[in-house]
Amino acid sequence: MTLKCINPSNLPPQQTYTQVVVATGSKLVFVAGQEPEDINGNLVGHGDLAAQARQVYANLGRALAAAGAEPKEVARITIYVVNYERDECLPIIEEARKTLFGDHKPADVILGVTSLSPGYLIEVDAIAVID
Repeated sequence: MTLKCINPSNLPPQQTYTQVVVATGSKLVFVAGQEPEDINGNLVGHGDLAAQARQVYANLGRALAAAGAEPKEVARITIYVVNYERDECLPIIEEARKTLFGDHKPADVILGVTSLSPGYLIEVDAIAVID
């Protein structure tokens, strides 16, 4: 599997994601939106975006592992955030993202939404490419 991460000089620079990811591999892994739930399905961190984001990325890591994928093989994620405010939410999300991805920055989309499941503030899905 090969991911080529490209940040074209004629697009605005980005700190938290890659503008273009070219993926080459033999299998695609699609991970459903991971929610801030523990192994028993209980909401973690009611009202706490940081705690919920950490749980979401931990769950995403477990889902990837179940498919035989590693975080570095993720080409794209979509992040859904209730009442998203860039300056307030992005640093919190980025800190949690790094716990799973480290320096790897998949292409991403952050969508501000009015609601998810009751009490849930964040959900993240992923697409990985593996050999």
